Amino acid sequence: MRYQNYEFQVPREKVIRVITDTDAKNEADDPFAVVHTLLSPRFENVGLIAAHFGTDRAADSMEQSFGELQKILSLMDIPEENLLFRGADRPLPSPGEPVDSEGARLIIREAMREDDRPLFVTFMGPLTDIASAYLLEPAIAGRLTVIWIGGGRYPAGGPEFNLENDIHAANVVFSSPIPLWQVPKNVYEMMPVSFAELECRVLPQGVLGKYLFEQLLACQMEETSRKSPFRTGETWVLGDSPAPGLLLYEHRFCFDWIGAPLITRDMTYVHTKQYRPIRVYNSVDPRLILEDFYCKLSLFAEKERTGK
Repeated sequence: MRYQNYEFQVPREKVIRVITDTDAKNEADDPFAVVHTLLSPRFENVGLIAAHFGTDRAADSMEQSFGELQKILSLMDIPEENLLFRGADRPLPSPGEPVDSEGARLIIREAMREDDRPLFVTFMGPLTDIASAYLLEPAIAGRLTVIWIGGGRYPAGGPEFNLENDIHAANVVFSSPIPLWQVPKNVYEMMPVSFAELECRVLPQGVLGKYLFEQLLACQMEETSRKSPFRTGETWVLGDSPAPGLLLYEHRFCFDWIGAPLITRDMTYVHTKQYRPIRVYNSVDPRLILEDFYCKLSLFAEKERTGK
């Protein structure tokens, strides 16, 4: 699936294949990043994978993510057949034991397919599905690039939600030869927005914009009920948006090459110098990423309204 309803055209040589793996019902930022991905004409979207987000809040978290992705596709009038897949419903039981799923098999199938367009797999939650795919078929390692929104700040690491939901999977990927771009917590927190901003730029943009805005407000109320200490009531962080953003503009002077660490049970990074270097981002450009999203959402809403 490739959305191309723009006056500008992306040269064929610049088109890339993208698989998006997301715990879409975990928090309100995932749907923004998913919509941004689906509306970007550089991307041949070959799959959306529903990811789990642990079992603390829901025993069926992957199924909840699947339902959220169904909702987004329905609002965008995009058929889900051959595009939407279920990922693992739980973390890896151990570092060498995959959790087989439709999503893992999609990654393997697409990676092994003969296609001259690069394949990127973005992860907005745990790394369970890519770790499982690699354990099932190690030959995929040189045939794709992973972008992961997750992990603590370098060099020490520390608690972070996406990492916490599958530390085994992170260690499998970090110790593998898979090319990896990591956006750690201190960098994805560079994507703050205000509710006033979203009321102006997102809410008026048709049924899709209204849904994105209202589901964020609902998530805020849920977070408030849990007495989250870092929510102010007027701001949020669209922390998953660097996933599509880095594929639109690589930010080639905003990362360091760091030897992939071993990750302990308390999510500390141990720099053993044993594994290959990975690309660790130290900053992103929120203006570029957010403005691109707002403009694409606005253009989509206008064309939906006029039928053009």
